[in-house]
Amino acid sequence: MKAAKLLYKNGEWKFERNDKKLDYQNTGLVLAYGARAILEDENFFNVLKEKFPKAEIALSSSSGEIFSNEVYDDAVAVTAISFYKALLKTSQIDITDFPDSYEAGKMLISRLPKEDLRWVFILSDGSRVNGSQLVEGLNSGRPADVLITGGLAGDDDHFEKTVVGLNAVAEPNKIVAIGFYGKNLVLSHSSYGGWESFGLEKTVTKSHQNVLYEIDGRNALELYKKYLGKYAEELPGSALLFPLSLTSENNPYPVVRTILSVNENDETMVFAGDIPEGSKVRFMKANIDRLVDAAHDAAVQCLEMCKENAAIAIIISCVGRKLVLGDRIAEEVDVVRDVLGPDTVIAGFYSYGEISPLQPFDHCVLHNQTITITTINEITQNGN
Repeated sequence: MKAAKLLYKNGEWKFERNDKKLDYQNTGLVLAYGARAILEDENFFNVLKEKFPKAEIALSSSSGEIFSNEVYDDAVAVTAISFYKALLKTSQIDITDFPDSYEAGKMLISRLPKEDLRWVFILSDGSRVNGSQLVEGLNSGRPADVLITGGLAGDDDHFEKTVVGLNAVAEPNKIVAIGFYGKNLVLSHSSYGGWESFGLEKTVTKSHQNVLYEIDGRNALELYKKYLGKYAEELPGSALLFPLSLTSENNPYPVVRTILSVNENDETMVFAGDIPEGSKVRFMKANIDRLVDAAHDAAVQCLEMCKENAAIAIIISCVGRKLVLGDRIAEEVDVVRDVLGPDTVIAGFYSYGEISPLQPFDHCVLHNQTITITTINEITQNGN
């Protein structure tokens, strides 16, 4: 396989790495993550289409663009990929055509042929999709040992709207699935957090899907504001600094949940994924060094799983990590580069939710506040 990466900023291509001389005119796949304002511009899509006329083009708005070992804002990070033998199939749906996100995920994966399917990469609207239901729907049609990873689109820390597109200008409400086919594909994945829990474990006593009403019989928003202190006035953005660790019957391993929006009128909070009644939650806070260490551990796990350097590594990390790390944000990408090596093409974005299994090649799970990495190689008789 061959891969190249490019960075688009201020109306032009700023950087390009094409070590393997990928032929852009015959490229098979383009992944573009970037600022919503750019992806909504038809002129930009035309620029992509002109440069990669035969490619399947998938776009997702982001809360920061990962290019090499740097993180950019107000740009688009583009990864162009061509395979020697592996094949691609794509599927796109509109969430408004379905009663809920579960049915949307179920339909999305049902449209992909299953024979020789190895990996499904998901790019989803991040504002209007229930991520927990989405992954449950995807898992319902997942063949054994097929990897599903991806992420929910971002919109910086604005929480206004997110956009996704497949072979068209990116729009709200879209979910894209890209199926990768071929026995010669070598994959690895990882997901790590690095957040610290604090305070006593509490019980969710009233909720509906991803809307939280009460914790331990108390109004959840009121309790949350108490823990946030001076940060309460900056909700919902400040909630990214204090996520919840959640365990339940369906999630015996802790997963992290963050707030998408707050309704002051009925004093509720809407999360990126479900908060089931009876589940156990603890408040969490960030330790910068542990966040960077988690990125290192995620890269090491990928390397150990695939036993060799990857051709491509896709990083999807949470916008909350970006806000906490601040000026040190490039450190978590830099440690991934150090582990995977200079020959791996690294790109990705900061998201409103990450999709990755907890166990190797198991069902996918919705995460918040994690860094997830997916690596891919294509092995031929002559090597990579």
